[in-house]
Amino acid sequence: MVDEATKEQGGAHEVTVTVAPALPVQGHRLALSNLDLLLPPLDVSLFFCYLHPAPTAAALKEALAKTLVPYYPLAGEVVANADGEPELLCSGRGVDFTVATAPGGVELREIRLGAVDEGVEKLVPAKKAGGVVAVTVTKFGCGGAVVGCTFDHRVCDAYSFNMFLVAWAAAARGSPAPPAPSFRRSLVAPRDPPPRAPSTEALIDRLFCPRSAAPPPLPVAASSVNRIYRIAAADVAALKAKAGPGRTKLEAFTAHLWQLCSRAASPRQSQCCMGVVVDGRTRMFPDGAMKAYFGNVLTITYGVIGSEDIRRMDLAEVADDVHGWVAEAATGEHFRGLVDWVEALRPKPAVARAYLGGTGGSEAMACIVSSGMSFPVGKADFGTGLPAFASYHFPWPAGAGYVMPMPSTRGDGDWVVYVHVAPELAKVMEEEPTVFRALENSYAFQ
Repeated sequence: MVDEATKEQGGAHEVTVTVAPALPVQGHRLALSNLDLLLPPLDVSLFFCYLHPAPTAAALKEALAKTLVPYYPLAGEVVANADGEPELLCSGRGVDFTVATAPGGVELREIRLGAVDEGVEKLVPAKKAGGVVAVTVTKFGCGGAVVGCTFDHRVCDAYSFNMFLVAWAAAARGSPAPPAPSFRRSLVAPRDPPPRAPSTEALIDRLFCPRSAAPPPLPVAASSVNRIYRIAAADVAALKAKAGPGRTKLEAFTAHLWQLCSRAASPRQSQCCMGVVVDGRTRMFPDGAMKAYFGNVLTITYGVIGSEDIRRMDLAEVADDVHGWVAEAATGEHFRGLVDWVEALRPKPAVARAYLGGTGGSEAMACIVSSGMSFPVGKADFGTGLPAFASYHFPWPAGAGYVMPMPSTRGDGDWVVYVHVAPELAKVMEEEPTVFRALENSYAFQ
C-alpha cells in the first residue's frame, strides 16, 4: 500500500491509500471485448451498510489485496489503444482505498438512505480518471460502517463485479476462494466470416446504431432525482399474478413501470420507450461455459408504445408486449450477431437506441430497467456478519431514466429498487398507493 493521502472534507477525515495485488502482476494489455466496447464511459457504484460490529478497514484491505491477484485487471488502468479504443493496462497499479470518518458523531441509522442525493452520494467514491475500481469505507461513531465501491462499466457488468464482491468477502472471512474469474475473450470473439442472418441483423439495427449516426440524445432532466424504494414481496407477487400466466416477476414489474412512465409523460412525449438490459451468458453458452466469465455480456432491448395507448392497456397486455421484445433479444444468435456487428463497425463507437428513446426518438419518455436480482446481499459477509442494507447507485448522465430492482437484505422476498428518473416520474411512483413504498430507516435498520 503506497501513496497515502489525507484530507479533511465537510468535517470528515479521509485517508486514501493504494491497495495493490498481494502478488506481483506481469504488466500487459488486455483488450476489451466487442461487447465491452458497446458501453460508454460510465461509472457504477454500490454500497453495503454494516451495523456494529462492522468489518475493519485493515481486514478489508488485506482481503482486497488477496482478491486482486485473480482479479488483477481491476488493479490496472483503462487506456486508449492505437485506434483510440479503450483497453486495460494490467499494471498492478492497485485500487484507491479511502477510509473516512463520518463528521460530528453521526450515526449510521441517521443516514437517509431513501433520499440518495442527501444520504448516499457521499458514501460512494468518485473514481479517478483511468482507474478501474475505487473503494471507500466510512466509519460511524456507533461502530457501524458503509463499504462503497465504484467501478468502470466498460470493464465489467454487475454480474462480473458481483463475482468479485463474493470473492473479496470470502477472503475476508478466511473461507475457500470461489472459482477464479475467466478473461477468455475467445468466448465472445467475432466469427470469420460472419454468417448472413437477415432477421438477426434487422434486430441489431433496431437496437443499436453507430454513434455518428445516432439521433440527438434525449434532453437530460435538469433535476433528475435519485431514490431508493422498497417493494413488499406480496406486491411483487400481486404484480406477477396480474400480469398473467407465464410472465416473470421482472416482466410484470417492467410492464407496471411502463404504465407509470406513460402517466408521467408530458404532452410533448407522445411515445413511451421502455428498455430492458438482458444478460447473454446462458444464452450464448447454455452449458455454463460463461459462468465465470468476467466482462460485459449485455444487450439492451426495448419497446415503444404511444403514451395514450399504454394508459388504456391493462397490465397483462403490457406484460405480453414486454415478453415479446425481451424474448427476441434473449438468444445466443442475437449476442453472436452483436459481436460480429461491433467488429464490422470498429473502431467507430456504437450506442444503444433505447438510451435515445428507441423508435420514438426525441418525442419519447424513456426508461431502462436493469435487473439486480443477482446482487449477492446474502454473501457479503466480510467476517462480521451480513449487511443491514445494500444497494447499487447509478446516476448516469443520460436523458433516459434508470431503474434497478434488487433483493432486500432481509431475505424475505422484498425488493429494494434504485431509481434515477425525472421528478415527474418519481412523483407518479410516490403517489401510487402500492408497489413503490418509501424506504424508511426503520425498515433498513430493523
